[in-house]
Amino acid sequence: MSSEVLTLSDICKSYHKGTSREVSVLNGTNFSVSSGEIVALVAPSGAGKSTLLHIAGLLDEADSGNVFLAGENVTGKSDSFRTSMRRNQIGFIYQSHHLLPEFSALENIVLPQLVSGMPKEEATSRANKLLEKVGILSRRDHRPGTLSGGEQQRVAFCRAIANQPDLLLADEPTGNLDPETAENVFNTLIELTRETGLAALVATHNLDLAHRMDRVVHLERGLIIS
Repeated sequence: MSSEVLTLSDICKSYHKGTSREVSVLNGTNFSVSSGEIVALVAPSGAGKSTLLHIAGLLDEADSGNVFLAGENVTGKSDSFRTSMRRNQIGFIYQSHHLLPEFSALENIVLPQLVSGMPKEEATSRANKLLEKVGILSRRDHRPGTLSGGEQQRVAFCRAIANQPDLLLADEPTGNLDPETAENVFNTLIELTRETGLAALVATHNLDLAHRMDRVVHLERGLIIS
């Protein structure tokens, strides 16, 4: 039976505009993602989906409510605890790949593993296997600037799962790609997520892709609507 990897409970988040105006983004949001489940998060621009992902990924804190990862309440934990959780239990993919331009594709995947304490030989072996799975092993020594957009996103995906996290958070991962490349990258994401048994939350505007995931939820007026 699958278990809940991410649970958001009564999450509220507001921002201040100017000196007095408060803009409410999340209004008591409740949501969960289970292991082995791929969930599409659909919302118009400005609705708060990036805010939700940042709170789920411990990059930002809610004004109120609780975040549970693998059953543990991580609300109010120290910065060092949150950093450790992000490094070891959460993988991130963004619309822009954010690869380190001075390092090769292989090195971009090896580095986060080294930071987590994995021996270099083991980290390199895993990086090579991941690049082979996504079909670009032959490009492992190329720097990001010499890779296509689709290749860059494949490297970014490999980097996101290199430390074998429990949760994958993706914010418009195919948003900058042409339709054919987006389809290929999406298929790679689905295939590797299935193989690893991750819980995945994917924010997307692409309804065709969204409806190919296990579940689609909408963020409307600060609330999750299934």
